[in-house]
Parts: sequence; C-alpha cells; structure tokens
Amino acid sequence: MKRLESVLAADLERLSAEGRRKGREEIIVGTKPASGKFGPRFFLKGHGSKEFIRLNSNSYLGLSFRPELLAAEEKASREFGVGPGACRFISGTQAPHRDLEKKLAAFHGREDAIIFSAAYTTVGGVITSLVSPETAVISDELNHNSIINAIRLSRPQVKFVYSHNNMEDLKAKIAEAVKSGAKRLIVVTDGVFSMRGDYAPLKELVQIVHSADDSFPENAIVIMDDSHGVGAYGPTGRGTEEICGAKVDVLIGTLGKAYGVNGGYACSSKTVITYLKEHAAMYIYSNPISAGEAAAVAASLDILQSDEGKKILAHLSAVTKRFEDGLKKLGYETIEGPHPVTPMVLRDTAKTRAMVAHLLEGGVLATGMTFPVVPKGAEEIRFQINADHTEADIDKVLEVIASFPK
Repeated sequence: MKRLESVLAADLERLSAEGRRKGREEIIVGTKPASGKFGPRFFLKGHGSKEFIRLNSNSYLGLSFRPELLAAEEKASREFGVGPGACRFISGTQAPHRDLEKKLAAFHGREDAIIFSAAYTTVGGVITSLVSPETAVISDELNHNSIINAIRLSRPQVKFVYSHNNMEDLKAKIAEAVKSGAKRLIVVTDGVFSMRGDYAPLKELVQIVHSADDSFPENAIVIMDDSHGVGAYGPTGRGTEEICGAKVDVLIGTLGKAYGVNGGYACSSKTVITYLKEHAAMYIYSNPISAGEAAAVAASLDILQSDEGKKILAHLSAVTKRFEDGLKKLGYETIEGPHPVTPMVLRDTAKTRAMVAHLLEGGVLATGMTFPVVPKGAEEIRFQINADHTEADIDKVLEVIASFPK
C-alpha cells in the first residue's frame, strides 16, 4: 500500500500544518472515586499519579459509576450474556431491550420507541428511512455531522439549509419547498447544539412547520435530535421539549450521554416506530446494545424520575451557572444558557490549542474546537459540566483558567 500510504501521510501532514489534526488520544487508565468536597478524578497514561478533573465528558448526570447502574448491568449480563449474539430481527431481541423501549416511550410521552447501537446510527436510520424521493428536507446550518451525512445518504427531492435558529429564514425555505412540488416536508434540527450549548426555539419552529402541513400531501413534520438535551436539562430532564413546551413528531436521543451508558433511540407513534424497524438499515443489519447496557439505562431512568433525580438536575444547573459566572468574571466570552455545555469562545486556533495545553498541565481535561468542527472565527474550548462536579471542582478549574497568560 506504499503509494496509497504516501497520499494518506501527505493529508495528515496537511492537517498538522493547518492546526486541525486531532493528534494522539489521551488514554484514561484509572479513576479515583469522589471524596469529601471533590468529585471523581482520572488518571492518564504517561502522566503517572497526576489527577485530572474531567470537563469534557457527555455524562451530564454523572451516573456512570452509580452502584444502581453497575448492579443492573451485572445482573442482566449474568442472565443474558455480555452481548446479544445477533441483530434484533433474528434472535438478538432480549427482554431488557423491549423493557427499555417501553420505558423510554413512556418517559417522553410517546406510543413507542426503538433502540439503535449508537445515536449517530439512530440519526442515520431515522432520516434515511423517512426521506422519500419526493421529500423536501430543511436543516439548520449548525446541525450535527450525523444529520448532515444522513441527509446526504437520503437523496431527497430537494434540500435547503436555513440560518441557525432563524425562523424567518426557515419560513422562506419552507416557501421554496412548497414550490418544489414535494409530497413530504421534513425539517430537521438539533435540540441542543453541541458546540454552543444553545437550543432550538422549538415551540415557534414546530408551529411554523405544522402551519405548512396542508401544502404537503404527506405532511410537514419535525425531527429533532436532542442527544445533548435529553436527561441533561429541564426540571425533570426531558430536554428541549420540556424547556420549550413543545413536542416534535420524531424525537431522537442518546443513551450514551446524560444516561451514562451507550446507544441511541428514537420515539414516535407506533406506526412510525414499526416502519423504522422494517426499513432502518442501521437497525436491521446491526447488533443492538447489550442486555446489560439496556438494564443500566433503565436504572438510570429510574433515578432520573425520582426525587433524587430532581436534586441531581438542580445541582447540575447550579454548578453550570457557577462556571458560566466564573468565566464572565475572568473576562472570557461564553454562550449563556441552562444547558451544561459551556463554551469559552476564543476565536483563535492557536490560543485555543494553547489553552487546552495549559488546562492539561493544570490537571483539567477539556476539548478545543477548531475549524472545521466549528466555523473559522468561532474557535472555542467546549466545557461540559457534570452533576458529579462539585463547587470545589468548579472553583479549581476557574483558578487554572485564571492563571493562563492573556
């Protein structure tokens, strides 16, 4: 493969020269449980006994080490094995899978749900299945890469992109879709936009889309990927729908962020979910998550829907606000909001990389976002607050940031 490898190596060199190469992955080799006024700490390969605060984890509720989840996963694994051994329609559907789907549907007030092996494949499976050759698709310009690629794979009749959260531009794009003669309209949006922590104006968006329903013989519907929202914010953890007081037609979520486990899912009507089970290639031809993982998510949902879950959400909201306020006091730009994704907007690739290195030296794990993950001029550090962070943890991180030479 020498000639091919030379081409690939040249591309890697180009990424390095442009400052866009992700580089070596840090490997977590151990953990230290929460103790006293401090949350958990992590150990990295090559850094000896140095302890790190993890501020780049999607595990927003901090449930991954909870004994209830560990016990549920172990019990189900002992009963059903560590893997399903087949895709769902052959012999891979186990009782914990269907129990979890029913629990997710009830949690979101839907008729049914479907589990996929990952949130990325959920987005692909749902969109490619529901987009016909006579469908118009409209997408927010800052939607996740999974949505962008799913639309490409879907090959709709026409597709449009509207300016981020700009409802007037959405109306204009819907008018163009009407002129196209498409039979079906699908508007796709993230709930929470993962790079920024802001969220879609869902109530207005749903009203706009549904008001165009009569112009499309096969309806005008909204699909929302709220992978960063479900479980992470809202008084009861129901995400962007709860924050905005609106429901979409097809809701996509993840089991690997706030719930602390692995996998993805979609909720909708019984007919839509049954249709997806017959048509979504990412579901049909891929093994599901393990029975143990499904049982662990079910335990996570039990915690979330308890009084303790409300306390966890309240604490998460409080430490998120504490961190946002701290960044502002230090003179840094951020995007305020209720969601625990809290960006430090630096608008410069070199400064972003320098800050990441400074944080690592100070015992803080954080991720820099540079072009093309974010647009040029929008470079940032994406901090992700978790419920197992304490006030002392937040203050420690702010101390490290304050010591960065501006």
